[in-house]
Amino acid sequence: MAVTTTTQPRANESLDAPVHIGTVSLRVRDLPGLTAFYRDAIGLSVISENERESVLGAGGVPLVRLEAGAQAPSSAAGLFHLALLLPSRADLANWLGQAASRRLPLEGASDHLVSEALYLSDPEGNGIEIYRDRSRTEWPRGPGGEIKMATDRLDLDALLREADAGDYAGMPAGTVMGHIHLRVGDVAGAEAFYRDKLGFEVMVHYPGAAFMATGGYHHHIAANIWHSRGAGPRRANEAGLSRFELVARDDAAYAGLREHILAAGGDEAGGAPGIADPWGNRVELSR
Repeated sequence: MAVTTTTQPRANESLDAPVHIGTVSLRVRDLPGLTAFYRDAIGLSVISENERESVLGAGGVPLVRLEAGAQAPSSAAGLFHLALLLPSRADLANWLGQAASRRLPLEGASDHLVSEALYLSDPEGNGIEIYRDRSRTEWPRGPGGEIKMATDRLDLDALLREADAGDYAGMPAGTVMGHIHLRVGDVAGAEAFYRDKLGFEVMVHYPGAAFMATGGYHHHIAANIWHSRGAGPRRANEAGLSRFELVARDDAAYAGLREHILAAGGDEAGGAPGIADPWGNRVELSR
C-alpha cells in the first residue's frame, strides 16, 4: 500500500508572497542517471523528457529541469542547494522513511526554528534540501520583530516515528520549490544585487550568509561564502546551476519585478525577462 500524508496540508508559507521560486534548472553530464535519481530517490515525477532535457515535479507542477550538455566542472560560485518544500511534517517523515530504506546518505539534518530540513547531494554534487515549514505564527522573533533562525540538531528518530507504514508514493501534490541557496563571492555583492536591484528584503544575517525574501517569508534566496569567498563569474556550459525562475503572484508583482530586472541591465531574450547576478547565475521571471 502506498504511503499518503497523514495530515492535511496547510497554507504554503513560501508561496504566500508577491514573488517566489519556481523551476530550478541544472546542467548535467548524465541526463538519464540524474533523471532516475530525482525520480526514484527524491520522489519527483517525470513530467516530460527527451534526449536534451527532463522536467520533474510534483502534482504536475515543474520543479527541477535537468539539461544535458555540461562541458566543464562546476566552479566555486553557483548552487549551494535547491530546496524542496513539503506540505507537512508527516510528508517529511515519510520522505525520511524512504530515504532510510534506500540508504540514501544524508549530509545533514537541522531544526532551523522556522523549519525542519534534511540535506543530501545528487550524484553530480548538486545540493538538495528537503524541508517542511512551521507556521509563521510559530516562527521565533527578536525584540524588533525580526525572524530568528538557528541550526539545531533535528531528532531523526522522533521524526521517523511519524512516518506511515507502506511503500512511498513519491512527493505529494503541494510540494514546491521553497527556496534556492547560492554560493557567491561576497555577501555584500549578493545583497546589492538581490536586495538593491531586484527588491528582495534581507530577512536574516548569519555568519557568512544572507537570507532574502519577499512577503515576509524566512527566505526565498540565500547566498553564502562558506566555500566560495572571492569567487568570480561562472563559465559558460559548466555543470550545476543553469538558471532559476522567479514566479510573480499577480500582474502587479510581475510588472514591478520586470521593471527592476530591465533597469538593472537585464533582457527579455526568449520572451521572459531575465538577468544574471554578478556570478553568472541566471534569473528568469514568469507569472
